[in-house]
Amino acid sequence: MASQDSSNPSHATFDLFVQAQSCQDVKLHFAELCRQLEINSKDFRNFYNKLKEKLNYWKAKTLWTKLDKRASHADYQQGKACKNNKCLVLGAGPCGLRTAIELALLGAQVVLLEKRESFSRNNVLHLWPYTIYDLRGLGAKKFYGKFCSGALDHVSIRQLQLILLKASLLLGVEVHTGVEFEGLVDPSGENGWMAKLQPRTHPAASFQFDVFVSAGGGRFVPDGFKHKELRGQLAIGITANFINRNTAAEAQVAEISGVARIYNQKFFQDLLSQTGRWLTQKRVYVCSTSAVHL
Repeated sequence: MASQDSSNPSHATFDLFVQAQSCQDVKLHFAELCRQLEINSKDFRNFYNKLKEKLNYWKAKTLWTKLDKRASHADYQQGKACKNNKCLVLGAGPCGLRTAIELALLGAQVVLLEKRESFSRNNVLHLWPYTIYDLRGLGAKKFYGKFCSGALDHVSIRQLQLILLKASLLLGVEVHTGVEFEGLVDPSGENGWMAKLQPRTHPAASFQFDVFVSAGGGRFVPDGFKHKELRGQLAIGITANFINRNTAAEAQVAEISGVARIYNQKFFQDLLSQTGRWLTQKRVYVCSTSAVHL
């Protein structure tokens, strides 16, 4: 079986796609996979089914099973709930990518734009149980074997983006990086809503859409949209990133989910006495790329 798999170029490329650890590598291997299988990635309605049909690889079948189970949810109406919608999603952060996946499962044509060329945020996120369940259903464990395998349920933003990027590409989302959104172009004549982009000649500039989702973050609000932000009690957070060299000593660092004031009042009262400052909680995370102390 191993020799048979290694002799098939598409199988090797699929493995590289699954294992890729950078945005550019994911896109590169995905494009090569489509070329080898002779599938048009822009044929969003038929892409996923053609991919399953042509990539007859045992390592891919476990992923198809998970994605098929998710797509079979009644709310998606077998991918016909939003089949007439064309959606532009701005921002390839976790929210933008997850929204793009949901729209694709609903049957919409989805184009996602991201001005950055790489994913570089190593900040660690603590995941809620329902979020873990959701990501596992999208193949997170297949794309990242260490996903929630330790004592803590956490993942770096960069790794989360890679997981969601891979899933979105397989489901037919058209992803463009290195493209900057400059504003909306009002409908005129036979043209619908379009986006003004940089570079101006980018193919996505001609995409006409009827749904626009801005997931560019609170610092970026497109003209014509309102931004409302809720802030809690003023606090100071300190984040320090360290290279994880995977030494024996680092492997023995205990991982804790966090020490909350309501559960350990003496610990925080002692800190107040020593420093004169209130702290709400203390966390120590260790991830694959860095150790992060909060």
